[in-house]
Amino acid sequence: MAIAIQEVFQKNLLNQNAIAGLATIDTKASEAALLELCRLYNWQLKTFSAKNLSTIKVPHPQEIITTAVGTPSVAEAAAILAAGRWDFELLLPKQIFRLSGQPGVVTLAVAQEQQY
Repeated sequence: MAIAIQEVFQKNLLNQNAIAGLATIDTKASEAALLELCRLYNWQLKTFSAKNLSTIKVPHPQEIITTAVGTPSVAEAAAILAAGRWDFELLLPKQIFRLSGQPGVVTLAVAQEQQY
C-alpha cells in the first residue's frame, strides 16, 4: 500500500507530505496493513459506512463495487467525505495500482480540503 501511494503521488506530482490521513469503508477499519501504515506515518484513518459512501456523487461509480460492498464507490467517495464533502477538490480520481508479482490491488483517490 505504501508503494502504491508513493508511486501514484510521484507520477501525479503530488506532495506525499501533504497527506493528512487515509479514508476507506468501515469494513476495512481493522486491516493490519492499513493500521500499520497510518501508525508509521502518523496519519489519521477515517472510515465510513457503505450507506454514507453511497450518498456521495462520484465521477466513476461502478456497479461491480455496489454489488460487492453496497456502494458504487469507496476510494473517491471516502476521499470526498474525508476532505469535507462540500468544500473539496478531487485532485486525483481513482487510480488502480497493481504491484507486479503480488496479489490484489490498491485503489486510491486523492481529495484536498479547500484552503481559504
